[in-house]
Amino acid sequence: MTENNTIMDTTELEFPSFLDFSNMPSMDELIGNDTTVSFGEGSIVTGVIVEIRDSGLIVDIGYKAEGFIPKDEFLEWRNAAPGDEVRAILETLEDEKSSMPVLSVQKAIVKESWDAFLKTHEEGAVVKGTVKHRVKGGFMIDIGIDAFLPGSQVDVAPVRNLDELVGQECDFKILKINMERCNIVVSRRELLEEAKSRQRAAMMAEILPGQIRKGVVKNITDFGAFIDLIGIDGLLHITDMSWGRVSHPSELLEINQEVEAIILDVDREKDRVSLGLKQKTQDPWESVEERYPKESRIKGRVVNVMPYGAFVEIEQGVEGLIHISEMSWTKRVTRASDILSVGDEVEAVVLDMDRGSKKISLGLRQTMENPWGAAARECPPGTKVKGKVRNLTSYGAFIEIRENIDGMVHVSDMSWTRKINNPSELLKRGDDIEAIVLDIDPAQQRISLGIKQLEQDPWENIDDIFAAGNLVSGTVRKLTNFGAFVKLSHDIDGLIHISQISDERVEKVKDYLKVGDEVEAQIIKIDKGERRIGLSLKETKDSSEPQKQPRQPVAEERLKPGEQMVDVGNIFDNAIEASESTTEDAKASTGDDAGENTENAAESDADVEANTEVTETKAEAITEVVEDAEAKVEAEEKTKASAETETTAETEAGDKV
Repeated sequence: MTENNTIMDTTELEFPSFLDFSNMPSMDELIGNDTTVSFGEGSIVTGVIVEIRDSGLIVDIGYKAEGFIPKDEFLEWRNAAPGDEVRAILETLEDEKSSMPVLSVQKAIVKESWDAFLKTHEEGAVVKGTVKHRVKGGFMIDIGIDAFLPGSQVDVAPVRNLDELVGQECDFKILKINMERCNIVVSRRELLEEAKSRQRAAMMAEILPGQIRKGVVKNITDFGAFIDLIGIDGLLHITDMSWGRVSHPSELLEINQEVEAIILDVDREKDRVSLGLKQKTQDPWESVEERYPKESRIKGRVVNVMPYGAFVEIEQGVEGLIHISEMSWTKRVTRASDILSVGDEVEAVVLDMDRGSKKISLGLRQTMENPWGAAARECPPGTKVKGKVRNLTSYGAFIEIRENIDGMVHVSDMSWTRKINNPSELLKRGDDIEAIVLDIDPAQQRISLGIKQLEQDPWENIDDIFAAGNLVSGTVRKLTNFGAFVKLSHDIDGLIHISQISDERVEKVKDYLKVGDEVEAQIIKIDKGERRIGLSLKETKDSSEPQKQPRQPVAEERLKPGEQMVDVGNIFDNAIEASESTTEDAKASTGDDAGENTENAAESDADVEANTEVTETKAEAITEVVEDAEAKVEAEEKTKASAETETTAETEAGDKV
């Protein structure tokens, strides 16, 4: 410069030759390298290693102070040498202890990797990666940077051994990128589902019923197996696996087994395919009738036992049922398991067949001789047999006449003369008895027996034993509300009706008679057709046992021959009709509509009961009418006595007896 402050033209100045200014930085470059302005925490800087210490590296980053990189931040520590260039992130400009900038090589690598990754990838992009290792809830994946693969996004189906995935290289889809947490979530499952969806669409477009396709068993359940047909899953139901019995699909299939199945049905709306294995072979039921005709003998194996019968496998796919009723001729089988067990080899006879319903009825007992047929040959009707009382019911007794063969004696075939209400009146279990075979039906396995047929029916000769008007003795066997049954000779019962007990009005039979009493009565009626004998105490002149109440003598009735059969009930019916007029006032005053129904009842197949209800007023009127009727009968007989000497003689002879 000159004194007048003019600027000197430096181009005209000459410098010594030893001075070299060619590498001298310009002023702009010197201003641009102002470190106090460009350095900041979190920025990535480049430095040069100037010193290696035991705890770390001293690096010149062009800052006013040299930076420090801890030893554990430098992965290539052994290979580090002064002068090497490194890139690191500036974590702290001035450390409180060392007053030096703190650098991190690893964080710089991560940041540069994230910046480079985000420039080329976004959410939804597909990247390749390697499964590094398992972590809680999933896997860590190396896709250039670390990413997280949740366990639910590994595969479309549960993976049995997750450790097998470690080290595998796969394609992943980026689900989410979190910049703040530096986190990326990826999925493998979505890519598999997309690929499978494309395969399914292609498969559904070309698959048709009747085609045979190869597949791999993907899953096994109780009802069937799912087969992966490479693009779509088909269901192989347990009923379509074999013509034979299959208890569980695992008996025929296993996971990952390759099978060849036939397409049974395709539902394109629901993307469902039904498969079959047995349809690849002929149905054995198509010609079963020719192979196993009726009454032919077969051999098979018991494959299932139910309470009602046992299923026998004749051949694979063909089974027959042995019902419990076809297992034994003589035993009463209540459970099939009492006779057969699963796995038993049996021989049976074909009884019936329904190819449409795929049912075969088999018989086990038909392989043995029918003991009922032998019994029918050896014990025809009329044969006398011996046996032991095995069981008693309300309607009869079962007699074992052969081993496991029972005949039944019905209550009506136990006695000619007595009404047996329950077989326990004559028999008890274990009794040894004789009986006559009345009927035998081998087909229905029934034998009818009779005990009373061992003796002649006394009623066939009743006229030789008893006659109307005879006096007979007997024992009171049973009391009813309408009279008393008396056991006479030949085990024949007679009935003393309540109206024939006393001339006095009898309210209750037990007031005059009791079971076991010995009585003498007159026969007033014999009905051979109905097997009934009517007795009377009040017609007995000389009773062997005095009545509990004194009996007033009454006029003896003189009946014509054959009139001994007159029904006493008819007399009372006529008396009731005649007394209606006399009791009309009594009905009006008492308001009761009372009547008396007195029936002559005898013992038949069912107990006959008659209820006698007599009001006091009508009873008196009936008594008066009966007395008038008796008087009229006696008067008529007296007037006809001279003209009917024969009748009178017979009557007197009867009285003497």
